Amino acid sequence: MGKKAVLIGCNYTGTKAELKGCVNDVKRMHRSLIDRYGFAEGDIKVLIDADESYTQPTGRNIRQALSDLISSADSGDILFVHYSGHGTRLPAETGEDDDTGYDECIVPCDMNLITDDDFRELVDKVPQGCTITIVSDSCHSGGLIDQAKEQIGESFNDDSENKQDNPDQPGFVGNIIQKTGDALKSAFQREDGGDDVEGTTVENRSLPLETLVDILKQKTGNNDITVGNVRPTLFDMFGEDSSPKVKKFMKVLLDSFNSIVGGGGDSAVGGGDGSGGDSGGGGFMGMVNGLAQQFLKQKLESNAEYGKPAMETEVGSKQEAYAGSKQKKLPENGILISGCQTDQTSADATKSAESYGALSHTIQTILEELDGKVISNREIVVKARNMLKSQGFKQRPGLYCEDKHADAPFICSA
Repeated sequence: MGKKAVLIGCNYTGTKAELKGCVNDVKRMHRSLIDRYGFAEGDIKVLIDADESYTQPTGRNIRQALSDLISSADSGDILFVHYSGHGTRLPAETGEDDDTGYDECIVPCDMNLITDDDFRELVDKVPQGCTITIVSDSCHSGGLIDQAKEQIGESFNDDSENKQDNPDQPGFVGNIIQKTGDALKSAFQREDGGDDVEGTTVENRSLPLETLVDILKQKTGNNDITVGNVRPTLFDMFGEDSSPKVKKFMKVLLDSFNSIVGGGGDSAVGGGDGSGGDSGGGGFMGMVNGLAQQFLKQKLESNAEYGKPAMETEVGSKQEAYAGSKQKKLPENGILISGCQTDQTSADATKSAESYGALSHTIQTILEELDGKVISNREIVVKARNMLKSQGFKQRPGLYCEDKHADAPFICSA
C-alpha cells in the first residue's frame, strides 16, 4: 500500500488577495503526514508561493501535481490532498433565465481557477480500490467535489437553521437552487466572517468576484474585464493551461459565435435536447453575448488559432459546459473534508503572531490530542465543528463522500 500526497498553500503575498496562514498550514500538515501517518518525504509534493525554491502553486502546476498523483496510483494506495488558500465561486450559467448554482473554485497563486467539475474529473480517474482524501481549508469549499454525497453539512437549499444541530443529516451537494441575481450578489459580496474569537485576528479565505476582476485587470492591463467575461479572460490568459471547465465554456461560446458569423448553422455542441449553440436567450448569454462576440471577434482576427485549445475539448452539451453535467454517478473514491459550507467563508486567523487556517489548526489540534489513536472521517469533522463553534468561529466544516468512507479512518490507520 502506497501513501502519496499533494499539499498546496497560497498566501498571495503582495496582492489584494493576501493571506497569512496558508503556507503554515501546509508545513504543519507535511510534518504530520510524516510523523503520524508514515508518509515518505519523497511521496509528498509541496506547492507553496512563499518560497521560490518550491514548485509554485499556479493553476497549471496544481493540475499537473494532482494528475501525477492519480496517474501514479495503484489499487490499495492512500492519496491525500490538502489545500489552503482562497476559494471563490462563479455563477454557473446555463444560458436560461432560471439558472441554477455556482462553480465552486480554488484560487491558485496566478488566479488560474480550478473548479469543482475539474476536481470531480480528477476524482473519477482514481483507480478502483484506491481512495483520495481532499481537505480544503478555503471558502465555499462544501461543493468542491461536484455532486459528492453530503454526510455532514447543511445543503444550501435546505432549512439550514433546523439542520445545524444534526450534523449527520444527509443530503446532496450540487442541488443549490438560486436565481442568477442572487448568485451574482453573493459572489460579489465581501464577507468578513463575523467571527468573534477572543485574542485572534480573523480574515476570511473568500475571494469576491470584484477582487478577482481587479486582480485580472492588473495582470492583463485590460480595464474592460467584468463578471461577464471572466471565463474568456482566463482562457485568454492561460489558453491550453486553463481550467477544463473554462475550455468547455469557451467551446460553446465559439460555436455560438461561429454560428452567428456563418449565418446560422448547427453548433458542434449538443443534440436533440435543445442544448445546442444558440446565440441569445436569457441568463448569461443574454447579458454578455454582445461583449463576448466582440471579444472573440478581436481575438480571432489577430490569431486564427486562438480558440484551438477550446475547440479540441470534448463537450456533450451546454449544460455540461455551463452548470456541469447532472447525469454523473456519485464519486466512489473521493472524500472531501471542507473548511465550511458552500455558502460560507473559512477563517484565516492570527493569534500571538502565529497565522493559520481555522480548520487546518483544528485538525492538527485534534490529532495531537489523539496521540496516535485512530479517528474516523466522520468523527474528525464532528469534533472540528464543535471545537470551532466553542472558539467563536462561525464556519461549519463538512464531510462529503460515499457512505462506506464516512466511518473509515481519517487518511489511514497510523
